Amino acid sequence: MADDRVGDKLFEVETGPVPAPSLTPVGAQKRFRHYDQSQSFLLPPSLDDWLPENHEARFISEVVDTMLDLDCIYDSYTEASGAPPYDPAMILKLLLFAYSIGVTSSREMERRCHTDVAFRWLSANAAPDYRSLSRFRRRHLSALDALFVQVLALCAEAGLVKLGRVALDGTKLRASASRHKAMSYDRMGPRIEELEAQVAAMLAEAEATDVAEDEAFGEDKRGDELPPELATKEGRLAKLRAAKESIEAEAKEKAAQKAQEKAKNQGATEEEVQAAGAKAAEGATPAGRAQRNFTDPESRMMKTNDGYQYAFNAQAMVDEEAQVIVAHSVSNQATDAQQLMEMIEATGANLGAAGIDENPDTVITDAGYFSEKNVTDATEAGVDVLIATGRIKHNERVPAAPRGPIPKDATVKEKMARRLRTKAGRADYARRKAIVEPVFGQMKVRQSAGFLRLRGLEGAQGEWALHSLCHNLRKLARASA
Repeated sequence: MADDRVGDKLFEVETGPVPAPSLTPVGAQKRFRHYDQSQSFLLPPSLDDWLPENHEARFISEVVDTMLDLDCIYDSYTEASGAPPYDPAMILKLLLFAYSIGVTSSREMERRCHTDVAFRWLSANAAPDYRSLSRFRRRHLSALDALFVQVLALCAEAGLVKLGRVALDGTKLRASASRHKAMSYDRMGPRIEELEAQVAAMLAEAEATDVAEDEAFGEDKRGDELPPELATKEGRLAKLRAAKESIEAEAKEKAAQKAQEKAKNQGATEEEVQAAGAKAAEGATPAGRAQRNFTDPESRMMKTNDGYQYAFNAQAMVDEEAQVIVAHSVSNQATDAQQLMEMIEATGANLGAAGIDENPDTVITDAGYFSEKNVTDATEAGVDVLIATGRIKHNERVPAAPRGPIPKDATVKEKMARRLRTKAGRADYARRKAIVEPVFGQMKVRQSAGFLRLRGLEGAQGEWALHSLCHNLRKLARASA
């Protein structure tokens, strides 16, 4: 039997089986698929054919078109003059999808409308400029709360909200402000005096040389135009004065609140409480290290994972069933204790507006929210709270394994600490981290929510509402898949 070797493979000839056909004959050049970048379409192309059927952009578009009431946005367009704006539904779809995938820059959104199929599909092949996107986002911040409630209602209808255990926690969001654009209260006084002297000297010099400047500038100029460097220094001076007044006002407000709270606890009348607050505010002086940032004066220095940065304190109340956010808020207070009752009230308001008649069984928080006043206020409001008490002092009576009746003279902290040591209390509190902390991780990693684009407290609140809305939309999309 003869044989022939081709490509190191043995094929039998004549007496053996028929050899397998070769797609590429020996010595022939490999053929490739046709490639022509200038190839024309025989029929007009459809963007709808380019986007996968199960794409997240399709879900967001369907929710906006068929499930959300956008009257709160459309009703704000009352001017008949001017060029027609982009359809608010289209801009809203772009914002929701962009924030859902972590694109928060309006300039990047504009670029994606040119290069990304999903963005082009949502915008119907239009490309809104970044100014239109940014202005729409800033203009309709107040409408985001109404849209958040509508999405919360959709999540409840889908069975994603059970309102058994809910957990509350806060996270720090970096403000759009640099640490190098700030100044402490101690430095503001001398700096203001220095700038005032410089401005006075420059004005005197300008007045003394009016005639010479008129001749130098000619007939087209009056000769008394404000020099650019003088305008800059006067602007800095105005900012410094405003920051100094803000720090002083905050110090007076804090002193008044502390004095009023002390007077109330001592059983003072309302007039005595107000008098105590006014007296404390009158003598209050700011701490020398108190700072203000000139880029975003409403942001505050807070401890973050990257050290101390100018930031805002974002809050989220999260339901256990599917980690849906039921309430959100932002403040410029670094501590969480003052946010508990506000978030409980916001939760009740959102649930009522969403048509949900139930209330959470238990609200679970960490030790940052504990105070006897918070526990008392929540109990009086009919809310069952489970709050970590932090370290227990040596004179506080909290047995490791509580048994028997609770002492009648036990303090609020002792009662809460005792409950946390029961079997049911340990089981409830063990769920806190698993309920709320993954939400912050998902939002900061997937949605780039850790750094805010909008400045000011109102901007921070609106952007956090947008992130919370997108988080719930992603939960709804996963449940609907």
